[in-house]
Parts: sequence; C-alpha cells; structure tokens
Amino acid sequence: MTEPAEKLRVDKWLWAARFFKTRSIAADAVESGKVTLDGARIKQAKTVGVGDVLVIRLGPYQHEVEILELSGKRGPAPVAQKLYRETDESKRKRAIQAEQNKLLPQSELKGRPTKRDRREIARLVEGERPSRKSAWGDFE
Repeated sequence: MTEPAEKLRVDKWLWAARFFKTRSIAADAVESGKVTLDGARIKQAKTVGVGDVLVIRLGPYQHEVEILELSGKRGPAPVAQKLYRETDESKRKRAIQAEQNKLLPQSELKGRPTKRDRREIARLVEGERPSRKSAWGDFE
C-alpha cells in the first residue's frame, strides 16, 4: 500500500489518506488555503514527507496530523488511518467544537419553501400584512 518514495505530492497524500473524496477536491482545498504545512500555506504540488505536520480545515473542524507513512494509492479506511496520527490537542479541540455545535439552535426549516410560503415571504418583504385568501375571493 505504501510507496518506497520519500516524498509525495500533498494533494495525492490527502486523497490517499481519505481526507477528501477526490484528488481534485484535495487540490482545490490546498490552493484555497484550507491545508497548511508547518503553519505555512502551500501549493498542491508541494511534496510532503514522513514527519511533516499538516493542519487541515474541514468545515468547522480543524485536524492537525503528523504524516507517518506515504501512499499514493487510495485504500480502505483502516489502512488510510495508519498513514497519519492526529495530535491529542487537535482531538480535544474537535470534541469541544462538536459539543458547541450540538448546543446551537437547530433550524426548523426543512427544504425549499412551498409556493404559499414564498408568497407570504414576498408579502412580508414588501411590507404588506399577510392575508388569508379563500378559493372564492379575497376576504380580509
């Protein structure tokens, strides 16, 4: 599963370690600054080696991982998890963030608004009072 090479492109390693679903998504994340190497922004073609420390932002969470092995092939998740070790501080911060996210109020909205909901929203935006209409005419 591992390559004998001492260096590997960061986007290829992120894909093989299953942080991103595709290599192009991994490359976009590196280019947009969501992945840093030893605290510095990098480009997608940057080579990484064993012992390097990457900080990877995935949504609201931040993973700080040390590279233990290099692999250019994407394998099963248990094998991919052996490619890196997440720091204890990173795990603790992610646990705190997860707890804070659970405490946030959840939206009661589910999906797209219906046609009726859109009309009510439009009336509110225009400053009109919402009204009830019957099938026989406009009764207020």
